[in-house]
Amino acid sequence: MPPDRYPSDLTDDQWELIEPLLPASNTGGRPEKHPRREIVNAILYVVRSGCPWRYLPTDLPPWQTVYWYFQQWEQTGVTDRLLAELRIKARHQAGRDDEPSAGVIDSQSVKGADTVGRDSRGYDAGKKVNGRKRFIITDTTGLLITVAVMAASWQDRDGAKTALLSAYLTTPIRYVFADQGFAGRLVDWARETLRTTLEIVRKPADQRGFSVISRRWVVERTLAWLTACRRLARDYERKPAVSEAMIRWAAIAGMARRLTRGKSATRQQRYVLDQPTY
Repeated sequence: MPPDRYPSDLTDDQWELIEPLLPASNTGGRPEKHPRREIVNAILYVVRSGCPWRYLPTDLPPWQTVYWYFQQWEQTGVTDRLLAELRIKARHQAGRDDEPSAGVIDSQSVKGADTVGRDSRGYDAGKKVNGRKRFIITDTTGLLITVAVMAASWQDRDGAKTALLSAYLTTPIRYVFADQGFAGRLVDWARETLRTTLEIVRKPADQRGFSVISRRWVVERTLAWLTACRRLARDYERKPAVSEAMIRWAAIAGMARRLTRGKSATRQQRYVLDQPTY
């Protein structure tokens, strides 16, 4: 396989992280025709470039094969396992405990394409967006823990219950930071039902313009990372579960890059050209 064929392709180090976490190949039947690494590269190509499945380049496996693996791995919980294991490795690399004790929740409304079914789309009157709403919970470093996708018409205090319940069942998180959109009866529900403290982080009363708000900026940064993938810039999926899978694959790719980068990310230097004189 040619190195760095596409920017979304896995490096050798990234593949070493992901390969052991994939299910074993079937034995006793016909051997697999396409390497697993190429299948994963094709999935990441779709997520990063935003192209339809049928538009996959011909030097990648056939789109029917790639989509079959995408569905099978999703049904057997492969992306959940990948996400959990890579998150543990990333936290360990940062000198933290394997499992987080606190999380941060936020929502994001995105426009829905014409492929989004009427039964799972809605209108967010606050953001003036017709489409879907994503609820994500991250740890305090911004690593994705859980995601829930539903119609954009869901209120934050109602839609967040699915994401909070998922985090409660799969992690020891019992303390979650949120913005003021989640205030109200959701705080009581989380305390009484999930024994989880939901702390509302409000912006200062005298704040004018943009300012980074403690705790909340972490999850907002993660949402920005995710929407850098063009498939996630808006919602194209017929079913919300497929949207959730796409978000998990984007997070998996980000964690793999973080683990193999070996150093902190640096922003590209800005060059300012001298103004011409006439």
